[in-house]
Amino acid sequence: MEKPDRYHTLARPSTPILYKVKNSRFYGYAYPLISENEVRPLLDSLKTKHPAANHYCYAWRLGVNSTSYRVNDDGEPKNTAGMPIYGQIQSFKLTNVLVVVVRIFGGTKLGVGGLIGAYRNTAQMALMASKVVEKTILVQVVIKFGYADMDKVMRIIKQNKIKIVTQHFEMDCNVVVDIPKSQVTEIIGKFSALKNVAVLKKDN
Repeated sequence: MEKPDRYHTLARPSTPILYKVKNSRFYGYAYPLISENEVRPLLDSLKTKHPAANHYCYAWRLGVNSTSYRVNDDGEPKNTAGMPIYGQIQSFKLTNVLVVVVRIFGGTKLGVGGLIGAYRNTAQMALMASKVVEKTILVQVVIKFGYADMDKVMRIIKQNKIKIVTQHFEMDCNVVVDIPKSQVTEIIGKFSALKNVAVLKKDN
């Protein structure tokens, strides 16, 4: 049974793997991903590493509350590369991840079925070579209060083992915290019960 406030991603980039079929070489790489902006530099680094390659096909998936994804066949027949790669990301139930398969053509065409199998198998091997970690879905909450309520606010934070992201204590106090998704309603209720404390959920 899946936990509602957990998701799975990669701890670090995978060990590169090599899959061969009919003299074509397929190199598989898997990376943890924070934003789409990381994709291009990673692809560029692989193009530098494999300058003789014919195709740099990939798929990525981002997000935990709502997910976005992209697939790219990079010149291979439509849906023979990117989608099989993405299918493996789905099979492993991962998010915030990029999988790239670099192909060096071996002189023999593989056909649609052969390509789909090669890209799927390479992506699967890359993810099997990766360390998968479980992470908690966190919601950022802003707490605004006066000095008179500082002890009460900090007591709630300490009792519930809430992580403080930032804190500013000037004329008014402002603390940003990370709360596990499954506990948000309960903990916001505790802060809101304090008369002069304002609580606001941030858009993650």
